[in-house]
Amino acid sequence: MILVAPSMVELPSFIAAIRRVQTLDDPRFAWEVKRLAAIEEAPEKFIADRMDLEAKRPDIELDDGTLVAPLPAIEYWMWDGQVCGAINLRWLPGTTDLPTYCLGHIGYGVFPWKQRQGYATKALSLMLPHAKEIGLPFVDLVTDIDNIYSQRTILANGGFLVETLEKPSTSGGGPAFKFRINL
Repeated sequence: MILVAPSMVELPSFIAAIRRVQTLDDPRFAWEVKRLAAIEEAPEKFIADRMDLEAKRPDIELDDGTLVAPLPAIEYWMWDGQVCGAINLRWLPGTTDLPTYCLGHIGYGVFPWKQRQGYATKALSLMLPHAKEIGLPFVDLVTDIDNIYSQRTILANGGFLVETLEKPSTSGGGPAFKFRINL
């Protein structure tokens, strides 16, 4: 598995994966399914927005419907001959702080039929140098309390538990763990 910068070449594979996960009605991937409309409306813009170093893309709709300004962000797709998932890095220039609506610097997801193959662990290890390159001394990641697989991914990459927190309603609410990986 490698990380690839999203492009029109891989886009059909990404669309196929989203459509497949949509049939599973898996709430963990609802954010991906929402992206189908943006892809169909303007595929080139969708691809360009995956590498948004200046936060120029449109406002982002949170779980509760709140609209917020985007952060600078980069996204890569996990690739093993087809798109397996995505990983993204977001930040506020000049600080390690994040707005309350953004729980962590890095988020990732592996499509269900590609899980349990070490893809998330590898993708996270490949994303960490990008975080260091933009000047972050560490990254924070947040997982649900019951997401043992994501916790293992973070721990395998040198992460350590910082705190238990309550996610804001804009992020679905509920208890979560906050981890940190020093770079």
